[in-house]
Amino acid sequence: MTPVAVLAGASGFIGTALRDALADEGYEIRTIGRSGPVRWGDTAAIRAAVDGADLLVNLAGKSVNCRYTDRNRAEILRSRVETTRELRDAVAAAAHPPRVWMNASTATIYRHAMDRPQTESDGELGTGFSVDVARGWEREFFAGELQGTRRIALRMAIVLDDGPATGLLFRLARLGLGGPQIDGPWFPHRRYRGIGADPSGDGGAPHHRTKGRQRFSWIHIDDVIGAIRFLRDGDLEGPVNLASPAPSDNRTLMATLRRVVGAPIGLPAWRFMLEPAMWLLRTEPELVLKSRWVMPERLEAAGYRFAWPELEPALRDVAGG
Repeated sequence: MTPVAVLAGASGFIGTALRDALADEGYEIRTIGRSGPVRWGDTAAIRAAVDGADLLVNLAGKSVNCRYTDRNRAEILRSRVETTRELRDAVAAAAHPPRVWMNASTATIYRHAMDRPQTESDGELGTGFSVDVARGWEREFFAGELQGTRRIALRMAIVLDDGPATGLLFRLARLGLGGPQIDGPWFPHRRYRGIGADPSGDGGAPHHRTKGRQRFSWIHIDDVIGAIRFLRDGDLEGPVNLASPAPSDNRTLMATLRRVVGAPIGLPAWRFMLEPAMWLLRTEPELVLKSRWVMPERLEAAGYRFAWPELEPALRDVAGG
């Protein structure tokens, strides 16, 4: 019989790549989204889509590439927690629930780390808005008992592909702005304050004197798809870090980008320069200033072999694509 995969939030660049990959394997693809035959809020349609599926992957959620206004903050959290709750209710009600359910999460759940890498076994969760979103997302995902369904939270690092985040980095490098991004003091604000049932942190916007050495954990889109296939066919459950085993730092990342695009210079950007620029771009400096140092401990221990373990070949592949 034709296997069935249900993809929620399949319109983004990760969802599109996964849909194509699973279709090539012969899956019948059912999608859940804001448009189409199965939409969020249609309980009966969602339950019908999930019942009898072999695989469920949820990638739904408003993009964090925006300003953290009160409205956007609320929607970032709601779009993750409520969609996950709808899917969990559907899986619990299914006569034939999916064997595997993978839910997107984020490596941003870990603290700003400059001293050591964060793994699933000994990583320390951070505080503040982005971390609280991830904590609430995973709490909803793992709530309750689901007999017969193995659940995996995909704690993804920055994904290298033709998506908007990677595209922005390449544009900066080509324009001669591909130097390191350097944290420092800025006027106080509360956009990064905690959120949810138990908000964490002191409400302030932290800064760290990283001198452009904040860590940069990443993963190539091919390895996102490869890891999902590997996890589908294995027996792991719980949180799994999706990140290359060779993380970089911001200075090395930007220098590598300059080599890839052939840019002879790259001007550095201090926080006092980034803040107004990010305001104009309607996004947040946190996306490039937080030190994300994440290692794929569980994936490697289970035997997964990365197609793109090193940064420069991965960036060259993306640039060439």
